[in-house]
Amino acid sequence: MSVKIGNIDLGEFPLLLAPMEDVSDPPFRYVCKQGGADLMYTEFISSEGLIRDAAKSRQKLDVFEYERPIGIQIFGSDIESMREATEIATLAGPDIMDINYGCPVKNVACRGAGSALLQDIDKMVKMTEAVVKATHLPVTVKTRLGWDDNTKNVEEVAERLQDIGIQALTIHGRTRAQLYKGEADWTLIREIKRNPRVKIPIFGNGDVDSVEKAAAWRMEYEVDGIMIGRAAIGYPWIFREVKHFFKTGEHLPGPTLDERIVACRTHLDKSIEWKGPKVGVFEMRRHYANYFKGLPDFKPYRMQLVKEENIETIHQILDEVAEKYERVLSFSEMA
Repeated sequence: MSVKIGNIDLGEFPLLLAPMEDVSDPPFRYVCKQGGADLMYTEFISSEGLIRDAAKSRQKLDVFEYERPIGIQIFGSDIESMREATEIATLAGPDIMDINYGCPVKNVACRGAGSALLQDIDKMVKMTEAVVKATHLPVTVKTRLGWDDNTKNVEEVAERLQDIGIQALTIHGRTRAQLYKGEADWTLIREIKRNPRVKIPIFGNGDVDSVEKAAAWRMEYEVDGIMIGRAAIGYPWIFREVKHFFKTGEHLPGPTLDERIVACRTHLDKSIEWKGPKVGVFEMRRHYANYFKGLPDFKPYRMQLVKEENIETIHQILDEVAEKYERVLSFSEMA
């Protein structure tokens, strides 16, 4: 059976790309879409920033046809600001509006936004209702298990938010107090899936970093789909690998050196196209190590790549990487 959000058909068991601050921008989303992501979200966008017309917040509203279906994710602590921001974001033409009630980062949670709302479910409900009423788009929510171990209230959150009209819920299997530490616990997510009152799709998020884990947790926790975050950084192939494993029970071979280089170049080109040469080159620096993880003695090349400002030279370094590792890899195959 297909999973649907509103009238958006996501197929039988969708794989979602998590909204990650300073990562899930259009260049990154481009390579993940090519890698097989079924639904993607923007980086989270401050409702206050949108209302003030802050350039950084506005730029995050950019969505492109090839990304569809795409959701814009907003966060904030003021209900009226969230309502206004929803209207602004709707005009950018996404397919889905998403609310972030999960971000644990201090400067978000301490301002009463993100996961801080887990301490005030009544306010969370009112805020969500304001967003639902302010847009014709389906509204989804991303949250955590609760504020800490003593207040795991996500079951109440799921029921009450469904009652006021959200159309899917993604749950990160940690509390706010855990931040990103410790292990994600999906058992509560399964409880919500088994709750006969909950009819909307429930997606699990947190620690899915291999095809085996995705397959095992799909069965064990009975979720409708999985959201993948950190494991896709520098490895957009995870989506196609998981899908192939679901279908066949077999592992796809990992990306070839050539595929890694093509993805890296594409990411760089899109980054420059979207942000301009200076910022595009600068922001790409955090991605090189991830694209070439596992290559022996890659550090000298990484050091060159993160220092280099000239686009042509960066492409030359990537040519050298291709040449050197082609030789190294074919030599090790012969050995």
